[in-house]
Amino acid sequence: MDDLKDLCAIIARKKLTNLPIANDYFEALLLCRDSREDGMYDYSMEKGRKLYDVINKQLAKTLNEARKSKARADVILQTDSAEWYELKRKCTLLLAPESFDLYMQYLEWNRAPENKFWLPRRKILLPLVKDLEDLERKKIKFLGISLPPRTGKSTLCIFYLTWHIGRNPNSANAMGGHAKPLVDGFFKELLTVFDPNGEYLWQDVFPNVKFESKSIEYLTINFNRPKRFPTMTCRSAEGTWTGAVDISNDGILYIDDLVRDFEEASSPMRMQAKYDAYVGQMKDRKKDQATELMVGTRWNILDPLGRTKEMYGDDPDYRFAVIPAMNENDESNFVYDYNVGFSTEYYRDMRASVGDNMWWAKYMGQPYVREGLLFPADSLNYHNGVFPDTRPDRIIAVCDVAWGGGDYLAMPILYIYGDDWYCVDVVYNNGNKNVTRPIVLGKLEKWQPDQLQFEANNGGREYAEYIDNKLQERNIRINITSKKAPNNIDKMSRIIKYSPDISKIKFLERKYCSSEYNKFLDDLCFFTASGKNLHDDAPDSLAMAVDMLYSNVGILTVGKRPF
Repeated sequence: MDDLKDLCAIIARKKLTNLPIANDYFEALLLCRDSREDGMYDYSMEKGRKLYDVINKQLAKTLNEARKSKARADVILQTDSAEWYELKRKCTLLLAPESFDLYMQYLEWNRAPENKFWLPRRKILLPLVKDLEDLERKKIKFLGISLPPRTGKSTLCIFYLTWHIGRNPNSANAMGGHAKPLVDGFFKELLTVFDPNGEYLWQDVFPNVKFESKSIEYLTINFNRPKRFPTMTCRSAEGTWTGAVDISNDGILYIDDLVRDFEEASSPMRMQAKYDAYVGQMKDRKKDQATELMVGTRWNILDPLGRTKEMYGDDPDYRFAVIPAMNENDESNFVYDYNVGFSTEYYRDMRASVGDNMWWAKYMGQPYVREGLLFPADSLNYHNGVFPDTRPDRIIAVCDVAWGGGDYLAMPILYIYGDDWYCVDVVYNNGNKNVTRPIVLGKLEKWQPDQLQFEANNGGREYAEYIDNKLQERNIRINITSKKAPNNIDKMSRIIKYSPDISKIKFLERKYCSSEYNKFLDDLCFFTASGKNLHDDAPDSLAMAVDMLYSNVGILTVGKRPF
């Protein structure tokens, strides 16, 4: 063992940026990998990763030289670049059994760039690769994934299964879906990847794994040796699992699209039946140490993925990954290379074309729960930003202070015209005070409300004093007060109490909203009185505004300020 390590160290000292030396070093790493001595395989992977980084830097360097030297461009690309690229291929193959990212790169090495699945989507989906690697190494035991339609989630997970099976060919695994046509398709995709004569290079990565048998009738694939429970069984939720399927301790239960569609998700009875089938037919086929991967649209809080999250959301062994169609700036998260993704314009059109329930569930990864919603989007009033010619009777603002860490500072600003209330602008930001203070000051300077009330809890008075001092420095005078907030139970009661008044507020139409205003409306429209809420800052700040309006019931005549 020491002799091989010494050999690698001697070669490395000669400068790995030299192509012949890098090739020699790679050959030495192969000897380390194939050595049966303890620790040598891990050593070869560790050093191989460092060599891979060197290769990438040298490739970038040679390609840059080719761009600069038009006279020698062809020579550089055909010699140095090609040789470094070949060494990269071999190094990628070396590392593929231990890196899911590099496994997928090598798996599609011979495919045309525009036909590859992984590389055009890599920069967006790479965080999911880390999650899947953690599942593979049992750092977690459950992973739930929700992405918009046709963004690659199922193909990514099928590639993951082929990687897992190559690493664990004697394991017993199972894949389930809502209907047989769905699992038939997954079965065919698995066979395509495993085909030694196909376009994928799976057999190169796992040369010692031998195909044993397959059954098109029973949708099974088996490797190495005959066994009662095959390496992979694909079965629909409607099929037979008991006695026919087993997931070994080193195996995975992969569930994809267990709920058929919105119609099924809308029926509590069908959701209960589906959950019972999941637990009683699928989950109970797992051995104690088996892991689980569940992919699905978050149709409803009662769907299997939603109920699992409700039960285990705080358990570090359970992880739930969601990538929504649109980011916080209302732009697409899925602009892939080679135009295989979806533009911002596409998603904005889909949002305008489908109902809120479909948009939030299928595209944003949030279950749309109609029951219990206090402020559904289609029940609210909206305005286009044009107001009466006269000055408002009052301009008020309230500020529910937050200091970052996930909570949002919420500051709605309202124009009051008699019984007509307009929410003209908001601050809705989850940054720390260094982020939110300049934004709050800018909005107050722009709108100059007559009254501003801060929530006094959690450092609210300190925040209010800072804002007041800064406004006075700018010669802006606003009547600023602070009021202690209710506890969580009283907060919910206050929101429910004032919900009819909140519903009569006129909010800015979505097409005129800033990203913060849009997020404010999202959290308002998803607030439910019958379940847990991730963020209650938007409705709570509006309840605070209504309470402020009703607390000052006297008639106010606005005249010219004496200062």
